[in-house]
Amino acid sequence: MFGGEMRSHFLRRAAQAALGILICATVSAVSHAQEEGAKVFDHFNTGFPLTGEHFRLDCESCHSGGRFKGTPTRCAACHNGTTSAGKPVQHVPSGNFCEGCHTPSGWRDVRFDHNLVTGAESGSMLSCAQCHNGTLALGKPAAHIQTAAPCETCHKSTASFAGAAFDHTGITSGCATCHNGSSATGKPASHIPTTAGCESCHKSTASFAGTSFDHAGISTGCATCHNGSTAKGKPANHIPTASACESCHKSTTAFTGAVFSHAGVTTGCASCHNGTAAKGKPANHLPTTAACETCHTSTTSFAGAAFNHTGITTGCATCHNGTTATGKSANHVPTTAACETCHKSTTAFTGAVFNHSGITSGCATCHNGTTALGKPVTHVRTSAACENCHKSTVSFAGARMDHTGITTGCATCHNGTTALGKPATHVVTSQPCETCHKSTTTFVGATFNHTGITSGCATCHNGQTALGKPANHLPSTQPCETCHRSTTSFVGATMNHTGLTSGCAACHNGTFARGKPNGHPKTSAPCETCHNTRGW
Repeated sequence: MFGGEMRSHFLRRAAQAALGILICATVSAVSHAQEEGAKVFDHFNTGFPLTGEHFRLDCESCHSGGRFKGTPTRCAACHNGTTSAGKPVQHVPSGNFCEGCHTPSGWRDVRFDHNLVTGAESGSMLSCAQCHNGTLALGKPAAHIQTAAPCETCHKSTASFAGAAFDHTGITSGCATCHNGSSATGKPASHIPTTAGCESCHKSTASFAGTSFDHAGISTGCATCHNGSTAKGKPANHIPTASACESCHKSTTAFTGAVFSHAGVTTGCASCHNGTAAKGKPANHLPTTAACETCHTSTTSFAGAAFNHTGITTGCATCHNGTTATGKSANHVPTTAACETCHKSTTAFTGAVFNHSGITSGCATCHNGTTALGKPVTHVRTSAACENCHKSTVSFAGARMDHTGITTGCATCHNGTTALGKPATHVVTSQPCETCHKSTTTFVGATFNHTGITSGCATCHNGQTALGKPANHLPSTQPCETCHRSTTSFVGATMNHTGLTSGCAACHNGTFARGKPNGHPKTSAPCETCHNTRGW
């Protein structure tokens, strides 16, 4: 197999140089013959042109004993160590023919043909290291990458050692053993400063690209690498800040999800919150030209902003429409009046004072206990409209009950709780109010109904509860009803003299009661000396 391939190979090389060899061989043969004084012989016709070292040999070196026919043409036939020098002991092990590598120009002008380094040699496959051992052929240099892998694992070219591609199969650590800048490419000058092993970040053995830096344990100093040169730095549209990266970026796997540290930031929010650098006003934001920080006092959330209403006295509904800002609640007093008509505070909806201007009826529409304050539990029982009694729209106080049509049942309300009841000094009576009080506008002018009362007058007629004895009343300890027979008037009382037998002049002195007439006989004797109580 090797012989056939080698002959074809040799013939190809011979054919490529046929023209030059022909000329050279012809000249050489002629010259050789002339030197010997023989007849000119064209050696090329034998199929073995005399070139290189063969040209300088004597004919006898090959044609021994004057034999020309049958002289071998294969190198090994002569270069067998007997006829001529053959393979030295340290010759590269090869089954190739001599002419596969050597030319007639010289043994040293050789180029090993690796095309046939695929066959068997002494029962085993040939490998690069069998020759490239530093003795037979160039072996590993001192600076070669440390490896026990066969040469052909990385060196794929048989024309040059350059361009070897190291097979990293099974290698997961110790990269720096070779990648030290001498044995293999090491860290470039612009490499991120780190003492971590190569394999901590470089996961590919085919390319340095696609590295994922292991940030484990790194919590500060991000800008040392993330400066735009060593590693990706701030983009052009980054929020303007002199804060350290780690102030906002808490993740070492992605730049997204950064939370800006607003510590110390109290003004200039719109510098970043412009919708580009950072989130700006949404489409439904309150229409305002005020600075963000005027209302937003939190730097952790947009929620909880308190709008600064300073200087705003009208147009509340522009924002307080239920979409942009809180509007009327479902139970709001039904009104078309502007918010500011009743709500005077810009910090709270509470404390609003309804403007009742022009409202004279329909109070219960709002004052129903839900929309607005309604009747309290202790309210006078009535189905009359609020406005019948409450004439003020600023206060419930001062209401005046309209008693029209009310003639009985006064005590239902006038019980001292719902409405004014009997005072402590009131005449002692269990009669209904309306028995004596005929006016529904005032308690004054009540006329006591004495029907059925024939005794106990002094219980009320004591000068406090009711009119009592006047200063000029007859001195008497008798009950009122002894003399006063009328319950409608004190006039017409008849003095009951029963039991009186003396002391007549105490009353009959012309002031309290009739005294002595002008024609009375002159006497200092007591009345009863002459008069009795049956008549004068």
